[in-house]
Amino acid sequence: MEIIAHDYPHAAVIRVIGRVDAGTYPALENKINEFISAGHKHLVLELDAIEYLSSAGVRVLISTQKTLKARGGRLAIAQPSERVTDVLQLAGVDVLFPTYPTTVAALATE
Repeated sequence: MEIIAHDYPHAAVIRVIGRVDAGTYPALENKINEFISAGHKHLVLELDAIEYLSSAGVRVLISTQKTLKARGGRLAIAQPSERVTDVLQLAGVDVLFPTYPTTVAALATE
């Protein structure tokens, strides 16, 4: 898994490439927590390059959303891959995350 992050004035964008599974989810969780610890309340995850999202990855997304909402922020998903969309729908958690077709659209709402 590869993680590329960009810091913008109103939100941080984290691009995730590859697989988010039991072996890789801690790296994603750590990167997200870095931004939260730095005071970010709004995060956008670019998930178009995700090949696989396990239940451990879904737990990271849910936990992040809860943390950010408690701070008056939110986690948004930009350009999710078909696999990500399917996993979130099957898990019944797709409604927890505002989803946008592009990162620009997600940033425009922050």
